[in-house]
Amino acid sequence: MIRALILDFDGLILDTETPLLRAWNQVHQDAGLEFDLLAGQKIIGHSGVAYNPWQAFGPNADIAALETQFQSHKDQIIRFQPILPGVERLLEHARSLGVPTAVASNSFHDHVDSHLQRLGLDQYFNTTICRDDVSHPKPGPDVYLAACAALGVDPHHAVAFEDSPPGHEAAHAAGLRVVVIPNPSTVHYDFPHATIRLVSLAELSLPDLFAKLDSA
Repeated sequence: MIRALILDFDGLILDTETPLLRAWNQVHQDAGLEFDLLAGQKIIGHSGVAYNPWQAFGPNADIAALETQFQSHKDQIIRFQPILPGVERLLEHARSLGVPTAVASNSFHDHVDSHLQRLGLDQYFNTTICRDDVSHPKPGPDVYLAACAALGVDPHHAVAFEDSPPGHEAAHAAGLRVVVIPNPSTVHYDFPHATIRLVSLAELSLPDLFAKLDSA
């Protein structure tokens, strides 16, 4: 029986990951250079991974200036990103059924909390767990274990909603069933631990999703 829903944030509630790649690419285009999209895609959903998006600019690049351009592009793109399809309906239905919800994110609170408040989604969540709350971020299970503990729910009675390979590994390692909804930056990856894989959260109502999980 499902007693809680735990959602990732980046790429699941709001697509902040495609804008990341688009912003890196835009800085490269502004300089007449080519961005290695494949290398950028490989870090999506990870934390603490050594990655330098500015290699094409050479060893004497002004990294601070490039990062400033990148942040400006990224913030502008994200500002116009809509809440992803089916998210609000899922949260409304969970609230009407009395099913508690949480966010379990690999990002920091200042990022997640500010966007949830801006989008008016913070009202739906009983708790928000971010990487600054735990010792080991995804693909470690800590954020999911912490979210379940905060909700007072056994992980085996919770379902995670994820869009990235390390995120779905984290949820699986914590003992949750995992619904995977890849975003444009992760759709080409395999998700071996997915209980269900959907194109969009708008595909199924919450009762239909529960029925599908029970039969999986």
